[in-house]
Amino acid sequence: MKDYIEERVLEIANYMIQSKATVREVAKVFKVSKSTVHKDVSERLPKINPILWEEVKKVLEHNKAERHIRGGKATRLKYKKMKGQN
Repeated sequence: MKDYIEERVLEIANYMIQSKATVREVAKVFKVSKSTVHKDVSERLPKINPILWEEVKKVLEHNKAERHIRGGKATRLKYKKMKGQN
């Protein structure tokens, strides 16, 4: 694995742990795709640093458990804005 990829994987993992950010949020910050972030943390990170992977896995599981709540809030805001424009 190239050094810059390994460096990015570790930076993404540390950022994700510190900020509890979602994959989408991390992708925007690091200017890479969601697929790249996901591959970095799910495939590359366990090989590079298994201890860090355990921490990232907790964040991913937490975000997955809350995802339906964030979706509901986004939908509610969308319709609230639409109602306000009429």
